[in-house]
Amino acid sequence: MKQSLQLKLGQQLTMTPQLQQAIRLLQLSTLDLQQEIQQALDSNPMLEMSEEESAEDAQDDWEETAEPEADGPLQSLERTANADTDDSGDSKDWENSQPEGNMPEDLPVDTQWDDLLPSASAPPAPAEGDSGDFDSRNAAGSSLREQLLSQLSLTRLSDTDRLIALAIIDATDGNGRLMLTLEEIHETLTDSLDDLDIEMDEIMAVLHRLQHFEPAGVCTRDLQECLQVQLDQLPADTPWLEQAKQVIGRHINQLASSDFAQIQRRTRLKEHELKQVLSLIQTLDPNPGQTAVPDEVEYVIPDVFVSKRNGRWVVELNPDIAPKLRINSTYASLIKRADNSADNTFLRDNLQEARWFLKSLHSRNETLMKVASKIVEHQRNFLEYGEEAMKPLVLHDIAEAIEMHESTISRVTTNKYMHTPRGIFELKYFFSSHVSTTGGGECSSTAIRALIKKLVAAENPRKPLSDSKITQLLEEQGIKVARRTIAKYRDTLFIPPSNERKRLI
Repeated sequence: MKQSLQLKLGQQLTMTPQLQQAIRLLQLSTLDLQQEIQQALDSNPMLEMSEEESAEDAQDDWEETAEPEADGPLQSLERTANADTDDSGDSKDWENSQPEGNMPEDLPVDTQWDDLLPSASAPPAPAEGDSGDFDSRNAAGSSLREQLLSQLSLTRLSDTDRLIALAIIDATDGNGRLMLTLEEIHETLTDSLDDLDIEMDEIMAVLHRLQHFEPAGVCTRDLQECLQVQLDQLPADTPWLEQAKQVIGRHINQLASSDFAQIQRRTRLKEHELKQVLSLIQTLDPNPGQTAVPDEVEYVIPDVFVSKRNGRWVVELNPDIAPKLRINSTYASLIKRADNSADNTFLRDNLQEARWFLKSLHSRNETLMKVASKIVEHQRNFLEYGEEAMKPLVLHDIAEAIEMHESTISRVTTNKYMHTPRGIFELKYFFSSHVSTTGGGECSSTAIRALIKKLVAAENPRKPLSDSKITQLLEEQGIKVARRTIAKYRDTLFIPPSNERKRLI
């Protein structure tokens, strides 16, 4: 093969560090973005927080500091920042901002130092109705094991019984159920404590003692024992207590299958009497360990606010999701054009990184605003009438509307939330597939799930709707959906099958 030289012309997209930074910021959630901003403030001396600034000053500063950049694949990267790059104004020293001449030479006799020099670290006074117990209100909830150990420390037991109790508590899961049988616990204790002769009766006695701990129903071996322990701890004069014990002790299988007719026949209870018994049983907790430990509340910070003003839906960015940043004009003024020293190079590099960081933040906000506005424009019926009016929407529709790639839309809608009059939703919630209707139109899967939820809520609890019946009712409304699709949507809504939804009350 003969070797030769050839020239070819072509275009290639290069992922520059600046573009990689813009893409990374685009897909960050609100909390991750705040951490990224704080990290940039700590590492780059050219960036500083700006409490108040005007849009005109920010625009002037950006035009002074920004340099023309090469064309990039994202249109949002070609625009300059308007409100986040104010580096005007000189920084004030802390010493210059302190008041001078306010300390009198002669202090009155009854004057205290706190009256003249209030401490900034002094705790604020509790508001009306506030107990002021800050530690108790902010302390993390203890686990179920810690609660049981705390109660065990207050219980008088022998050394052997205390070891048995510790073994039983260690074998209890977060729901309050024993993960091991009593025989396995006995075998474990026998192998680890060779010098002690522990009988099964001792383990059973300690188990009954632990079952009286709070919450009621812990350290039980199955659901039946859990409910029985809770019934045993109710007052003796509780109405329908004996009948409830009989149903749980002898007919729990029929109760699980909703075979109320057989329960009535065996217990000789009338229908209204069985309703009272079931009402008492429904007050019991099948998983006492979960309710004993409070769940940690996670608050969602919306990125976008949607409200209706003068008959139009308005989309606004949340101004609190990120602090306002600007370039420090004092450090920027120290840069000399012809100086190639290490200090000057360090300042110049940090200035360029600060410009790109501010530009990436502006690009993120601009792209998020575009996507949110198009989503609101497309799903206006949902905001007006609810889930049943949700329209089919895919990433390609939004990408085509704002002339961006689908991968960019996917990054923008991940872990971003929109606050609407109907609640807070993730942006991906507004995207759904479609199902064809008999009239030639399309219906979104979200609207179908809302219809299923509505039909199940209005069904007769004695004769719940089967999946085939729901399919038939939707077909009467012009929506053709397969039965297996109904079953899949029902599972996503955490709605049990019809045989498990059967209720007497």
